[in-house]
Amino acid sequence: MVQSVAHIPIKTAAGAGPVARAELADVDHLLRCHGARVQRFIAFSLQDSDAAASLTQDCFLKAWRTRNQFRGDCSVHTWLLRIATNLVRDHVGTGKFRFWRQTNAARVDVAEVSERIASQQATAEQQMLARERLRQVHSAVAQLTERQRTVFLLRFVEELDIEEICAATGMPVGTVKSHLHRALVAVRAADSNQGARQ
Repeated sequence: MVQSVAHIPIKTAAGAGPVARAELADVDHLLRCHGARVQRFIAFSLQDSDAAASLTQDCFLKAWRTRNQFRGDCSVHTWLLRIATNLVRDHVGTGKFRFWRQTNAARVDVAEVSERIASQQATAEQQMLARERLRQVHSAVAQLTERQRTVFLLRFVEELDIEEICAATGMPVGTVKSHLHRALVAVRAADSNQGARQ
């Protein structure tokens, strides 16, 4: 883990406010406040927990090294997600064939995740239905294009609004809305197709 560097003076761009400067000055604070969310986004994007852990470290290292480039035109969290998005894009771009080999070996355990989501008081049937529904959504999201998947995950996993997604991805508002709409249509179609088969 990165050691504390809070004692090192920080230089940031003129637009960054004092709160952002203070937040960027303490790597331990950044990791505590944003580490889990950044890693969750990367893990959902890659479906590889080892790569997600590595890219999360790379994200915070890159944020620390480039902290003086933070302009303050978005939140620190959004800035970190933009760095994470670029790292994911680079990782996927260099590992197109590796992705298919690792997909089955390093998949997120849908049963484990759905058990966390399902209520402790849910019946066995309700838990099974929740696991199946989550499996359907996971499968549909995996079929999306890279940009659609990124926008979908930022919106529904990280709960960012459209402007924050634009800042995190560097896409214009119309492009984000278009990718989000197409992703929603694809996920809903997959869900309704699965429902029709049952």
